[in-house]
Amino acid sequence: MKKATAWLAPFVILLLVAGCDRQDAENAPSMESGSQPSETEIVMVLPVTTTSDEAKNHFYAGLEAMDMGRLNEANKHFEQAVQADSTFAQGYLRIANSAASTEEFTTNLAKAVELSENAARPEQLLIMITQKGFENDVEGQLALAQELVELQPESPRAWLTLAGVQGGMNTVEESRASIMKALELAPNFAAAHMQLGNNYLFLEPRDFAQAERHDQHAIDLAPDEPTPYDLLGDVHRAQGNLEAAYQDYTMAAERAPTLGSPLQQRGHVNSFLGRYDEARADYARAMELETARGNNNAPFFAVYKSYVNIHAGEPDAAIAELTEMVANADQMGVEGTTDIKINCLTNIAQIATHTGDFERAAAALEERAPLMRQQAEEAGTDQFRRSQEAGIVYFEAMLAARQGDAETARAKAQEYTALVEPDPNPRKMEAVHQILGMTEFYQQNYAAAIEHLAQGAPGNIYMKYYRALALDESGQSEQASALFDEIAVWNFNGVGFALIRKEVLERVES
Repeated sequence: MKKATAWLAPFVILLLVAGCDRQDAENAPSMESGSQPSETEIVMVLPVTTTSDEAKNHFYAGLEAMDMGRLNEANKHFEQAVQADSTFAQGYLRIANSAASTEEFTTNLAKAVELSENAARPEQLLIMITQKGFENDVEGQLALAQELVELQPESPRAWLTLAGVQGGMNTVEESRASIMKALELAPNFAAAHMQLGNNYLFLEPRDFAQAERHDQHAIDLAPDEPTPYDLLGDVHRAQGNLEAAYQDYTMAAERAPTLGSPLQQRGHVNSFLGRYDEARADYARAMELETARGNNNAPFFAVYKSYVNIHAGEPDAAIAELTEMVANADQMGVEGTTDIKINCLTNIAQIATHTGDFERAAAALEERAPLMRQQAEEAGTDQFRRSQEAGIVYFEAMLAARQGDAETARAKAQEYTALVEPDPNPRKMEAVHQILGMTEFYQQNYAAAIEHLAQGAPGNIYMKYYRALALDESGQSEQASALFDEIAVWNFNGVGFALIRKEVLERVES
């Protein structure tokens, strides 16, 4: 999957497709060539409040790039848009939505909020939806997104924004209905087909056939773009057709020879196929390409490269690579070094916790905590401070649960509950159920573990693995086998899946 730092979590579902209508998707100009689409080539439907033609042109070019998942390119256009008009509120919002670091996100979102008074109401709503997401106020996001579609019912963009919020709330059928409404308004909107494909791929109940159909439709509409092939590769991975996914990512790479992402994706496939040298070569080349493009993707791709060691049965080697990255982050000369360190340390803690190296896990979490608090101070909001503290407490609790220290884990669960209590988010207790589920599992209270883990984020593959273990331990072998079968073909390369994949495959094959 693509790089997404922790601070992006409330927004990632909105980013890929928060774009515009196209009058002629098949003949849309290529931004890689440096051309910029005009207002006649991209129909906004929603207002764009700026009097600068240069700002508008860069804004439309950024939206075209964002539609197709080219966030680094989009970000550059949005930056040029606000250079042309320093009062362009929606331009700053889009810089935030395509930001490469926590600092860039928070700074530009604050600027968008500051300038929003003179923006049109639909633009104000888009800004407030992102602000509410930053505050973990999902219910507030929903109310604003509903107002947006009431105000602009003929705008596919408005319906896709609502769909993104609904998907984040796990109201899956509602989110799919909203995307279908967008497609009724703009049947040839490739980005909407991609959003629906991702929805069917990752949100339960999943439907791989529908995901494949919509991603293939996006390819038909935008055959020269890499992202639709990339997403089709994701579908083939989920279907267990790894060789087809390899070809999809290769086709994406051919369409964007300067982009590292398709090769990073192919690296995942090679990891799953046991072709470890080829996987490392793909990741290394992806990192070279992104470094040449002047962004900070390479360090995040390097984290995936470290996972090759886990797939090869050498978790200590993965930790060594990640530790070296933390030590060298300040010398990388890229944006977001604090994010890079936090990402690496989080992975170290997860690997070490899973493998029973509790001393190393605790050391990683101890080093991670002040970095997260530093980010909270820089953001300057009480909500973000609480969110960061909750993130610190969560991993401390999971380590205690894994060590069998039920008293500490339960106390941390209560601490987490107090931190998120003010958040208007119906899913805020999922992490508490994860903590309690792991605590009960390591106390051999398997019935209680099953109950909590079933409520602890339905899409979390690592929690699903522990639920399967608990079912197996409690004698519910048929239900456990069904879950293990599902996990075995997950084929998305998070650290949790890397840690459990070999064991799960052995269980399924035995």
